[in-house]
Amino acid sequence: MKLRSLTLLFLAEIAALSLWFVSSAILPDMLREAQLSGVRQAALSSGVQIGFVIGALASAILGIADRYDPRRVFALSALLAGAANLILIIAIPGGSLAIAARVATGAFLAGVYPVGMKIAVGWGEKDRGFLVGALVGALTLGSALPHLFALLGGAEWRLVVGIASCAAFGASGIVLAVGLGPFHRKAAAFDPGVVLEAWRNRRVRYAYLGYLGHMWELYAMWAWVAAIALASYGVTLDPEAAASFATITAFIAIAAGAPTCAVAGFIADRFGKAEVAMLCMVLSGSCALLAALTFGGPVWLTFAILVAWGVFIVPDSALFSALVADAAPPENAGSLMTLQTALGFALTFLTVQATPVLAHGIGWPPVLIVMAIGPALGIVAMQRLRQMSA
Repeated sequence: MKLRSLTLLFLAEIAALSLWFVSSAILPDMLREAQLSGVRQAALSSGVQIGFVIGALASAILGIADRYDPRRVFALSALLAGAANLILIIAIPGGSLAIAARVATGAFLAGVYPVGMKIAVGWGEKDRGFLVGALVGALTLGSALPHLFALLGGAEWRLVVGIASCAAFGASGIVLAVGLGPFHRKAAAFDPGVVLEAWRNRRVRYAYLGYLGHMWELYAMWAWVAAIALASYGVTLDPEAAASFATITAFIAIAAGAPTCAVAGFIADRFGKAEVAMLCMVLSGSCALLAALTFGGPVWLTFAILVAWGVFIVPDSALFSALVADAAPPENAGSLMTLQTALGFALTFLTVQATPVLAHGIGWPPVLIVMAIGPALGIVAMQRLRQMSA
């Protein structure tokens, strides 16, 4: 029952999260059809983040993940997110309606990712790092899929939008067949004061701080890795070859992190979640610095560094969530993990929006160095958490 339920949950997560980077994947083809300002280009990508924050904050305050059947919340959210995504097909490319559709998509996805974590942690305690890691791995693979859809769909960007929405519709059906584990707990009543636990509980607080350092880097890299690769490859390749290889690089770099999430979670269950999270941040921050130092150099070297960055940048995400689940009262874990993601994605709204603007002003190498600041701060938070456990 456990294996079947988790397999279905992970498949649903992959399918639903394919909506996240649709706008980033189709942007090059969209620009061939319409002239969009840099602000509108960034808004299409960051709109999902700000929508997610709105939805996640509402969910955390209302305790939705802890008060209702999480499978039904997930199913309804995936269905509505897929429907909102379809608006891109009829909206003016980059117009206000298109941006609003991305915000709505993000808001509904707040009922998918954190709720999926709530379901996953209900299936175990000793292997919680692995369970959440596998779920984040599914999220990672789903986030990479739009780049694959774009590669297969060519210039037909509306087809990519439709495929991603159909995947989300499928996810809404799959998740209803998932079972709830023996450690699943339901909150007895609506208690908005639960969110204060994030401040009162020092372990939860340090896990939040580590997560914020991690998120400073993660979504800025994921959202703009294709642009980073394109700018670097464009120094030595012709524009068409650079664009094609940049799309391939983006898919591989993001997807490469999927298997390492489960592996890192498995190791963390045995050697410590904070310790493994610190190692991941050391490696991902180092990759950011290496990408800056080698920018515009040999294509193979840039490709290797970006893929390595993708491998190490995401596994610690699951570990921060597992640390929150470990420190929180079981009946409130869903709300506290949802609040954690809300705060993290609020930060990504700023980083995703600012990244291309800064790159235009000062170039990509300095921006890549700035990205490394996040994991450095996250390492400090994990050191503090380890001192509490000593």
